[in-house]
Amino acid sequence: MNKTKTYKTSDYLKTNEERAAYIEAAIEEQDDRFLLVALREVIDSLGGIGQLAKNTGLARESLYRSLSENGNPRYSTITKVLYDMGLRLTVSVK
Repeated sequence: MNKTKTYKTSDYLKTNEERAAYIEAAIEEQDDRFLLVALREVIDSLGGIGQLAKNTGLARESLYRSLSENGNPRYSTITKVLYDMGLRLTVSVK
């Protein structure tokens, strides 16, 4: 019997360039929930929420809550998360 391996989006996010492009695409959708899902997928590609909590000093439970589909993260949380990912938030002309 053949076993089929299931892949998650986070399996394909190997470089910071790929992660940045994925988050940018999520921002372009202008859907807060989609952006939070994309951020969690990028976090998963880097070791998960537990590792992020250790790296940033933010509480794991707080990260789960604020980055949930119905979460409402603070700007400071987003910038810390992005910084830990090796990314930064920028603004450009559309």
